[in-house]
Amino acid sequence: MNFRKLFSLFCVFFRIGAFTFGGGYAMIPLIQKETVEKKKWITDDDILEIVAIAESTPGPIAINAATFVGYRVAGFWGALVGTLGMVLPSFTIILLISYVLREFLQIEAVQFAFNGIRAGVLALILKALWNMCKKAPKGILSYCIMAGAFLLTVVFNWNILYVIIACALAGLISSLIIARRAGK
Repeated sequence: MNFRKLFSLFCVFFRIGAFTFGGGYAMIPLIQKETVEKKKWITDDDILEIVAIAESTPGPIAINAATFVGYRVAGFWGALVGTLGMVLPSFTIILLISYVLREFLQIEAVQFAFNGIRAGVLALILKALWNMCKKAPKGILSYCIMAGAFLLTVVFNWNILYVIIACALAGLISSLIIARRAGK
């Protein structure tokens, strides 16, 4: 067991968990920058796979991503350390804030700070979307699935779980059709 690598994994995800606001999608660009560009533990293609898996498994996407990256880097112990690193800051902050929540939210400066944080989070989410869009496979089918998922969730108010299952089935069926045609 490489304790130095485990400690590095913990520190990377602890930093991301401690200093990123806005949830998992806002953390994806930071996870990509740290694990792909700086540490070179995984590749950009791995990030796309990890995000796809993390989105389709239960739980917060950032925690799932930390678990999967940790597993790829150092197996079971890497998954455990990555997850703990990502969860510990939020857990600690929420625990502390819960004691003073009512008084804390009444402070006008805190309200203004949260408004600014919301705007910054939106920018991080849009950056993650842009990065994923640039790296995702493109084609008429991908665009149709994306448009269909958007319409089902926004216009028809479908449950996200059903939309994800429908998108997975559409991708699986199209892959089987393409594979069958290539085999002929």
